[in-house]
Amino acid sequence: MSTQRRDTVKGLLAEIKDESELMVDLAYAAVFFSDADLAREVTRLEDKMFEQLHRLRTIAMLAARSPEDAEHMAGVLEIASAVEKIADAAEDIARVVSSGLGIVDDLKKDLRHADEIVSRIKVAEGAPAAGQSLRDLGLPHEFGIWVIATRRGGDWDLDPGADYVIATEEILLIRGHEDSVHLVSELVGAPSLPQPPDPAEIVLSDLDRAVDVLVEMKNSAEVAVGLAYSALLFNDQALAAEVANLESRSDALHDELESWVLRSAQEARVVEHLRGLIRLGNATEMIFDSAREMTRLVEKGETLHPVIAAALVESDEVGHETSVGAGSLADGKSIKELAVGTQTGMTVLAVQRGRRWTYRPKPGFTLAAGDRIIAIGPGEGADEMDRMVGMERELAEAGEPG
Repeated sequence: MSTQRRDTVKGLLAEIKDESELMVDLAYAAVFFSDADLAREVTRLEDKMFEQLHRLRTIAMLAARSPEDAEHMAGVLEIASAVEKIADAAEDIARVVSSGLGIVDDLKKDLRHADEIVSRIKVAEGAPAAGQSLRDLGLPHEFGIWVIATRRGGDWDLDPGADYVIATEEILLIRGHEDSVHLVSELVGAPSLPQPPDPAEIVLSDLDRAVDVLVEMKNSAEVAVGLAYSALLFNDQALAAEVANLESRSDALHDELESWVLRSAQEARVVEHLRGLIRLGNATEMIFDSAREMTRLVEKGETLHPVIAAALVESDEVGHETSVGAGSLADGKSIKELAVGTQTGMTVLAVQRGRRWTYRPKPGFTLAAGDRIIAIGPGEGADEMDRMVGMERELAEAGEPG
């Protein structure tokens, strides 16, 4: 990270956004792999973020030269505070591992088939990816996969840059859709992930239901955060209202989770694992609350400081809004048929059809002319998605965020 980026409000805001998302990914990876080293990395990043936030507040105060400047900068700091709470939630998730509470095996199985998963893969000798840089591989754009950490025998190297060269026998920690993880596993010569069991063969217990609710909370929290950043980027009150709806629904899900956990106490072999589920639920609820907190200024219709949108455009993953044109490649085709993730690298967070929103639409969801799409992913994928849905933008929009 350049010194220039660290010494500007825009740069620091983009940096803490990216690092809070990295912390959440690492925290869930620590839970999934029961990896205390990854849990410690989350704590280390939390300490680093404290220093960045202190620097951001100092620069923001120095930048305010009038009451109007101060009011706008206050909004920037409110958003930074909400991002900090997401980082705090990530540390709480990681603490489930570092405190030794443990997690039921059913949760690990279900996390493998969440909307976005974290997977640990080993680069085999002679694999196509060996010896190539992350820039050359283009995993975010080509597959919708992010390499969040690597390890070559020693400690984890977090968030490697584009010039990082993949080596044989090293471990990659990657995040993305399950289908994309399968493709990247082939690229590095790693075994494919096991296929999910046939749902017809499963008889759900109280503990199973608790785990299912927690995974649903995780998926919805990721959507809420993505929509919150999009609401800020586009200063869109409709998106802010959807974040509020998701946050309200999270309260009901949290209550449901606690209910199923209590009912499952008799069947659980290790009660400490149930405490782990409760703690994960509390941390996930905190992420929902933080997403809502970020959008309150948008809800009120207040003017946002331009630095907010600029920071969101500069971050690793950017929000993108587009719509499906009649007769376009996407019109009448499902997300799976279009292979949106692997063709554009973008993740579809939500689709608005009329007044109805569909969050995290499933692969079989069929797009139609007029659908409004909110997606997130690498900046390079935005143009690809526009071409896919037949979106034509005016030249005047060139250079604008989104």
